[in-house]
Amino acid sequence: MNTNMLQTPITYLKGVGPNRAETLQSELGIATYQDLINLFPNRYIDRTQYYKITHLQRSNADVQVIGKIIHIKTVEQKRGKRLVATFIDETGDMELVWFRGQKWIRENLKLNTPYVVFGRCNWYNGKFSMPHPDMELLADHEKGLKIAMQPVYPSTEKLSNKGITNRVINKMMQQLFLESNGQFSETLSDKILFELQLLSKSESLFNIHFPKNQELLAKAQFRLKFEELFYIQLQLISKKLLRKQKIKGFNFNQVGELFNTFYRDHLPFELTNAQKRVIKEIRADLGSNAQMNRLLQGDVGSGKTIVALMIMLLAIDNGFQACLMAPTEILAQQHYNGIKELLESTGVTCELLTGSVKKSARTPIHEQLENGELHILIGTHAVLEDKVQFKNLGLAIVDEQHRFGVAQRSKLWHKNEVPPHILVMTATPIPRTLAMSLYGDLDISVIDELPPGRKPIKTVHRYDSNRLKVFRFIKDEIKKERQIYVVYPLIQESEALDYKDLMDGYESIVRDFPLPDYQISIVHGKMKPADKDYEMERFVKGETNIMIATTVIEVGVNVPNASVMIIESAERFGLSQLHQLRGRVGRGADQSYCILMTSHKLSSEAKTRLETMVRTNDGFEIAEVDLKLRGPGDLMGTQQSGILNLKIADIVKDNDILKTARHYAIQTLKNDPNLEQPNNLIVRHTYNQLVKHKNIWTYIS
Repeated sequence: MNTNMLQTPITYLKGVGPNRAETLQSELGIATYQDLINLFPNRYIDRTQYYKITHLQRSNADVQVIGKIIHIKTVEQKRGKRLVATFIDETGDMELVWFRGQKWIRENLKLNTPYVVFGRCNWYNGKFSMPHPDMELLADHEKGLKIAMQPVYPSTEKLSNKGITNRVINKMMQQLFLESNGQFSETLSDKILFELQLLSKSESLFNIHFPKNQELLAKAQFRLKFEELFYIQLQLISKKLLRKQKIKGFNFNQVGELFNTFYRDHLPFELTNAQKRVIKEIRADLGSNAQMNRLLQGDVGSGKTIVALMIMLLAIDNGFQACLMAPTEILAQQHYNGIKELLESTGVTCELLTGSVKKSARTPIHEQLENGELHILIGTHAVLEDKVQFKNLGLAIVDEQHRFGVAQRSKLWHKNEVPPHILVMTATPIPRTLAMSLYGDLDISVIDELPPGRKPIKTVHRYDSNRLKVFRFIKDEIKKERQIYVVYPLIQESEALDYKDLMDGYESIVRDFPLPDYQISIVHGKMKPADKDYEMERFVKGETNIMIATTVIEVGVNVPNASVMIIESAERFGLSQLHQLRGRVGRGADQSYCILMTSHKLSSEAKTRLETMVRTNDGFEIAEVDLKLRGPGDLMGTQQSGILNLKIADIVKDNDILKTARHYAIQTLKNDPNLEQPNNLIVRHTYNQLVKHKNIWTYIS
């Protein structure tokens, strides 16, 4: 079937018509032949076997039996009647039973004629009975498309109510195959088909809908999953290559005085091998004449900020300015304090611009940016304001980028005629699987080791009944002059409840940790920003021993002396949140602890989350578990990912197929960037069709 025919509206398929077409469109989004052929079954019922009546088992499985009806009767029961037919084969007899539609069934059943019946058997009064069986005359059964394994299609309540049952969809599918003679245009090149030994497109579609056996079904699934992922990767990678050709970047070919002096004289500690590797990857981008667009992933505390600073110095060595944008004032302030301290005797100028910087202080910042005196600007969204103009911005670094909207990021790109190099940093580990799909058009660097001297955080799970022991442990830590976080969950829908939990917790802690021996800070969403900052400040300076907070402290509070993180009602947090919170401790040289407090009532998913936290500190491993538990849409926020539109592939389960698809997409574009070679014309045509009919999802990244 050619591609144009596949765009035929579904109304025109025999057996559909306008009413059914409307229901199919509203319930399953099926508007064309193409949409119907891409409605893949959820599961299959195996109809390869025929059972003899004596061999039936009292199991819950669907079975099919060949035999004939020798007698029909109506049996009165408490409510209404039932129709019972005696069904026999050469080995024995069983009953077929109907509770509804009896008149029609009775009129249409043929006695002493071979039937194939299919359904689930019950054992009743010493005999097998099959309620509401699927029935087909043996003669028709042998003539029909030989469907050994029967597909079960996605359905909804409305579809069933309107009589569009699995059987009806099956009939529609058979009709579509009849109209097209089962011939569908190939979409992959001969080279790929040959190297991966794939079934053709026509064979794959036939065997996904009407599989002859398990083996052919598996081959069809592999082929169609590969194809779907291949075209998504092809789009992401071609976007990346196009950007590298089209968008010329500044060439930072100079590794100058500032970078070298800082590296030699001012680095507070030796860089880890991972940091060195990442700096090397970024330097290669910056010297390549193309605009850099790189994602830097590194777990909490892995030293991303120092990498960011080294790269900013590289920009300044080449005569450019740099800026670093963070999502919150606390985080921007922290970056600023850290970087300012490191730059103390280097002569590099650095300023902070956030919403709370007074107007009088802003004017000189604006002026120095425009005349080039200011080298580095660190700030929040305030950096994006139109008033903020650079003399020559060469590098823009965005921290925790998923908190910024696309429009905000593009504002940063347009601060210059030539877009600056972009480095996006995140401490939220994105599983490699997802990174390949979501950020396939970004280059990715990973810092996967912690700086030396950092001890891994010890994580334990404790029930509420062990609270007194936990309090004793806290007192011992405070004696050693350490500080403690106690965090309560924040669930938007029940603010009042959260506030109550927090205040109850606060009161019980105040009882056990009385003044003047202990000082306690509290921070929650109902406080004024100034009060929050004051309480945070007291904790940072070490004036208070315990900080009780809702999750507002999730990002970017750096208190090296805080060594214990207690997470209350830990079962109410997601894995990535638990991991982020844990990263608030373990920032000094002391052994740090994370204590997960829960009630005894735990769902199996909550147990998996807690066990994962206790078992590992590796953010990537945690992200993989999170992805398996929550699915890709939840993980990235559904709005941000087109992943849920996948027709057959599953990003998590089909990880290996994704890697293969990505490899082939890279090879194809490497050897033939414009897909012009005869072998790739099929790929080019399919790709253009997909883009034209919006069947490939443009990921936002």
